[in-house]
Amino acid sequence: MTASNQDPDPCATPEQKLLSVEEARQRILDAVAPVTGDEVLPLRSALGRVLAEPLHAGIDVPGFANSAMDGYAVRGADLAPDGTTELQLTGQAMAGAPFAGQVEAGQAVRIMTGAVLPEGADTVVMQERVEVDGDRVRIGAGQKAGANVRHPGEDIRAGERVLEAGTRLLPPQLGVIASLGQAEARVRRRLRVAFFSTGDELVGLGRPLGPGQIYDSNRYSLHAMLTRLGVEVIDLGVIPDTREAVRAAFTDAAAQADAVITSGGVSVGEADYVKETLEAMGEVDFWRIAMKPGKPLAIGRLGGARFFGLPGNPVSVMATFYQFTQPALEKMMGTTPSPPPLLQARTAAPLKKSPGRLEFQRGWMESAEDGGLQVRPTGGQGSHLMTSMSRANCFIILPAESNGVEAGETVQVQPFAGLV
Repeated sequence: MTASNQDPDPCATPEQKLLSVEEARQRILDAVAPVTGDEVLPLRSALGRVLAEPLHAGIDVPGFANSAMDGYAVRGADLAPDGTTELQLTGQAMAGAPFAGQVEAGQAVRIMTGAVLPEGADTVVMQERVEVDGDRVRIGAGQKAGANVRHPGEDIRAGERVLEAGTRLLPPQLGVIASLGQAEARVRRRLRVAFFSTGDELVGLGRPLGPGQIYDSNRYSLHAMLTRLGVEVIDLGVIPDTREAVRAAFTDAAAQADAVITSGGVSVGEADYVKETLEAMGEVDFWRIAMKPGKPLAIGRLGGARFFGLPGNPVSVMATFYQFTQPALEKMMGTTPSPPPLLQARTAAPLKKSPGRLEFQRGWMESAEDGGLQVRPTGGQGSHLMTSMSRANCFIILPAESNGVEAGETVQVQPFAGLV
């Protein structure tokens, strides 16, 4: 069931005390553990996966001394400390086609970036510092012996531990593995996440709306967020607001997933059966967070799966997913979740807020004329207003005790880059 425009706020008993965002996040992280099981994948299929074991280098990288730039390979001892050095040009070294001979005293070899440094040479002088006249080269003063040479093992030494288990394999990591000549990587198996929406008012895309019905947007947001995270996505559709249907969906989800996510049905309405069913079939850890949007949040266990009952309003779904569910899923995937950076920005407009809960407002952050950062709201901040989320590039985080912010004040912002 999709929640109303305002998060419910029934009178809380001591057992229902609102948890702070930080306390809730830590409790969730403490309750989850990485899944077991791994597989070996071709390197090009391993993007986004989590390394299952430490990676050790079998070779030096680079494997030989080579030139850091286009220029001339020389003996450092031949370079005159003052004045011009004149040397005889005896050949060239290309990347993949080394110079066959040896550089003797008074000689130089034309060399390209990445080419093997010829035997006898220990220095490369960049071509911009050299004048060439036939087979003679003249080098100006001020050149440093040993310059512009990449040494064997300068990047990676054979036997070195290069990547730790739990590393998320992104483009730089895949490049490192490839530089070691390894065509495969052992990674943790993909996390399986089942999700569904609840609510008789929800209609799937492509069908006409009846009276009082709305299109189900939450499943599409959830599918996108889970796909970006790199998990195996199991979409169980829209579940009617009946105890029997919700119970059947729980049974189905728990049988095939490591984590189960629902949207809607976790408030206190008569037809909100998610929390009730979780209490009957599994365990509820807690369900009330001092956060806006997104106070009702059911966290617990369903059989062998972790359970995340998100609110029904679309912005609440995204806010709670990024603040609580995503870090937990990352830990279950076998990597260490890193909180997104928090920046300081000046407000370009007033921000309304009532004291009581930590608030995540949607904003647009950009550079100010003085080189700092400024942020402005992207529209209405109701938890049902998805357009303000679609126009934003950050969350504006306002403390629980705040009663609003005037234009020009400094606030904390959480960029979407690296989060969304």
